[in-house]
Amino acid sequence: QLQAFGGGSVQAGASLRLSCVGSKRTSSRDGRAWFRQAPGKEREFVAAIGGNGGTIYSDSAKGRFTISRDNVKNAMYLQMNALEPEDTAVYYCAGRYNNAASASRGSYNYWGQGTQVTVSS
Repeated sequence: QLQAFGGGSVQAGASLRLSCVGSKRTSSRDGRAWFRQAPGKEREFVAAIGGNGGTIYSDSAKGRFTISRDNVKNAMYLQMNALEPEDTAVYYCAGRYNNAASASRGSYNYWGQGTQVTVSS
């Protein structure tokens, strides 16, 4: 129901923009979020955006990442600046049948397949 893309391999300090597009089975007003999972670690919250545009960020994302959405295109984006090796992970987008933003992984009802981001020092 969601498709994420835009990952890649970059040097520390570079920028990447991730995109996540929802299928026709999803509502463009659903709450959406980005999570990430590094090797050997649990999936963790990165940023969320509600259907009305309200946003939540993890401490590690604040000031460097910006989440946004285009409800006409049923799409969500994550602009990542000043990337660090610690940002290396598979990034997943998620959606929930509620238009509020949430940092709770368990509150999301459907997920994309993930896109790899690798940041080298």
